[in-house]
Amino acid sequence: MKIYTREEADADLMKNKTVAVLGYGSQGHAHALNLKDSGVNVVVGLREGSSSVAKAEGAGLEVASIADAVGRADVVMMLLPDELAADVYHEDVEPNLKPGSYLAFAHGFNVHFGKIKPSAETGVFMVAPKGPGHLVRSMYTKGMGVPCLLAVAQDPSGVTEAVGLAYADCIGGTRAAVIGTSFREETETDLFGEQAVLCGGLTELIRAGFETLVEAGYAPEMAYFECVHEVKLIVDLIYEGGIANMRYSISNTAEYGDLTRGTRVVGDSTRAAMKKILEEIQSGDFADEWITEYKCGLPHFKELRREGENHPVEKVGAELRSLMPWLTDERLVDKSVN
Repeated sequence: MKIYTREEADADLMKNKTVAVLGYGSQGHAHALNLKDSGVNVVVGLREGSSSVAKAEGAGLEVASIADAVGRADVVMMLLPDELAADVYHEDVEPNLKPGSYLAFAHGFNVHFGKIKPSAETGVFMVAPKGPGHLVRSMYTKGMGVPCLLAVAQDPSGVTEAVGLAYADCIGGTRAAVIGTSFREETETDLFGEQAVLCGGLTELIRAGFETLVEAGYAPEMAYFECVHEVKLIVDLIYEGGIANMRYSISNTAEYGDLTRGTRVVGDSTRAAMKKILEEIQSGDFADEWITEYKCGLPHFKELRREGENHPVEKVGAELRSLMPWLTDERLVDKSVN
């Protein structure tokens, strides 16, 4: 695996280019603002009537229609939701791409699963920050960066990798690390991590623990602190120095319980389920399922979202967090601006 250094990046490759950032969500706002602060000419491409127009213009960014932004750009960064990207590409991006321009992504989903098939004359690369856009922006403003993955799918110019590395440098990636990968590897591992561990696995583990304690008669507030609030304390220790660092920092009682009970919660059946999830990702079944769900109007998705938002852990959590106003200090997410 190749790890690129900051010395290898030539940021000047971006200085004479116009970058169209399509979308102004979590990643979109971070890429656009970091590029602008790095001296790159940026135009944000948004659909007519988008609620993000005021946010982007309020941040001092130029906004244009997606078609106009693409037509002016040397690099087009697709930061639209996966389920929207293919339709937007076929309608507004592909007809307006300039000859010799580059098409960029922060996630390999649409290219890897064949939802977007750029022409052979287009350079295609991916710069995928390993963190949410709000963190990409906040770290950049502090003079630091979030590690990024870099991959090249098509290289007709012979310098697509160098352009991608320059892009990563301009959003702050080389301040941490830029790691070489492929569209396939990034896509499949990213989806698996989200579904089995980081989002799906973790949230269900949290809810199951909360429900187990409450059903046994313990106060919901106690269940929240033990199964939700303290997750950050453990994760921060792992983030800082790995699992061994976390185990060094906790009590012997906690470590013994960890070592002897953890595999009873996450055992053979969990591992079998993880393998099945990975197979569904690798085969493209999950991608097809998600796009079909979107095209049908997201009925199941919306139902599950409502169920999650109405779970008792959310009500208890909101009440307890209101007693800790310092939690909002330097918050990463502010829906009014990003």
